Amino acid sequence: MTFKHIFKAEANWTSKQKLADSSKRFYTKSHQIQVEGKPILDVSAAKAFKGDPELYNPEDLLLSSLVSCHMMSYLYVCSQNGIEVLEYSDNAEATLEVNPEGSGRFVEARLYPKVKISNSDQIELALDLHHKANQLCFIANSCNFPVLHNGSCEVV
Repeated sequence: MTFKHIFKAEANWTSKQKLADSSKRFYTKSHQIQVEGKPILDVSAAKAFKGDPELYNPEDLLLSSLVSCHMMSYLYVCSQNGIEVLEYSDNAEATLEVNPEGSGRFVEARLYPKVKISNSDQIELALDLHHKANQLCFIANSCNFPVLHNGSCEVV
């Protein structure tokens, strides 16, 4: 049986944030995202697209979602396989291609999860479970580009 869950987000922007030189017809890209019951998230475009470089941008948030979802899926499959994960970190990157007319898309994401476990006999299984985690990851399953994993594992 398939279960459906609805997620909601509200975006708020106002023309009061219009840049001083209105002759150029550029607007600030800064806005707020509100999810009920959670702190407001200040968002802008990436610096390359005339956004505020101090704020999160949609590209940051997409990659962050992939990293977070993969980690949670990975911890789940490790728990199912009796692997005690002591630490998990990732320095992921994603490649965005922009076409001359302004459209664009992510063409791949690369995750570099570094895992520390307690049992040296489980290193190979711990590395293999990144594939299972990717199969379960809601966000990776929603992407139309490859999500690649270059994991490492050590015992502490």
